Amino acid sequence: MIRTANLTRRFGNLTAVDRLTLEVGRGEIFGLVGPDGAGKTTTLRLLCGLMAPTAGDIRVAGHDVARRPAAVKDSIGYMAQRFGLYVDLTVEENMAFYADLYGLPRTEWEALAARLLRMTRLEPFRRRLAGQLSGGMQQKLALMCALLHRPEVLFLDEPTNGVDPLSRRDFWAILYQLVKDGMTVFLTTAYLDEAERTNRVGLMYRGRLIACDTPEGLRRLFPAEPSFEDVFIALIRKAQHANH
Repeated sequence: MIRTANLTRRFGNLTAVDRLTLEVGRGEIFGLVGPDGAGKTTTLRLLCGLMAPTAGDIRVAGHDVARRPAAVKDSIGYMAQRFGLYVDLTVEENMAFYADLYGLPRTEWEALAARLLRMTRLEPFRRRLAGQLSGGMQQKLALMCALLHRPEVLFLDEPTNGVDPLSRRDFWAILYQLVKDGMTVFLTTAYLDEAERTNRVGLMYRGRLIACDTPEGLRRLFPAEPSFEDVFIALIRKAQHANH
């Protein structure tokens, strides 16, 4: 569902993404982790067609991102780090607004909206202003709006950053259900415990993908390390040593 070949993005002398080659299959949760400035968000924006690459190829849901950006945008859902919905509209009104943006007939999205409200446990809050929701509820609302047009691939940029533990758990339960229904999920995360919940993890450092495997596969690289966090640190140190 996602394929890149030598994907590169430069900003002047800075190479934010350096020759990234990656494949993500249908029905997979793929997590991208790395320290601040590693290139995670830039990668996500390139995959969504929000930014043009300096070099390399990208295909998402069978479409060439550079040549068929409209087809790609119809096939994906995207949720940014910051809450980007309308705080002076209710939960219900935000969903109706985004459905209109996608050109969805009311009969097509209302049934899905009702299911999403039940899944996220936001049904009792459907008439509450988005600005009056908790951080976790706002993230769930943003997720629902990204799902209304039934995308094949869902891109999430640190979706649970700053969210309370209970809302994080709820959010992951929703993701597992979406994947069970056949959706592909690509996310960046700052939480290594979340990275362990993915099917595969890619570790970025200074724009390069320095490791990519299942969480268990990455653990086997450093069997003496007691935790996934220690494995992560060991991989970063190995990359730093290689650069020197």
